[in-house]
Amino acid sequence: MTAIQFFRGVDEPVIPDIRLTRSRDGRTGQALFVFEQPQALAPEAMGDITGMFLLDEEGELVTREVKARFVNGKPSALEATYTWKTEADFDRFMRFAERYAAGHGLGFAEKDGDSEADGASPDPAAEGEPEGA
Repeated sequence: MTAIQFFRGVDEPVIPDIRLTRSRDGRTGQALFVFEQPQALAPEAMGDITGMFLLDEEGELVTREVKARFVNGKPSALEATYTWKTEADFDRFMRFAERYAAGHGLGFAEKDGDSEADGASPDPAAEGEPEGA
């Protein structure tokens, strides 16, 4: 099971929008996760958010770069940035992203040569429709 957690042991049910950027040589880059109205910001949430934990059968990836976005003084979104510094780290992140997408019926889209995991678009192939139909 692949999951994203802000509190250990509690899966975040909100699907994030994920945007990837990579350096020209492809070695370094970042994945920006944006969670609109996440459960982790609900009043009954369990305490302080100390990081984002990406869990799959290989283990976990961790980032401590997590910020809340506020609208009219109330938290509305969480933004987390996962950074990789080697191609092996990128490959590991992509294995997680592919498992997460497959487990949640999501697909990938590319924009202007940049890779982007699109949390807003269900993967048509996952629903039995041929691509391009």
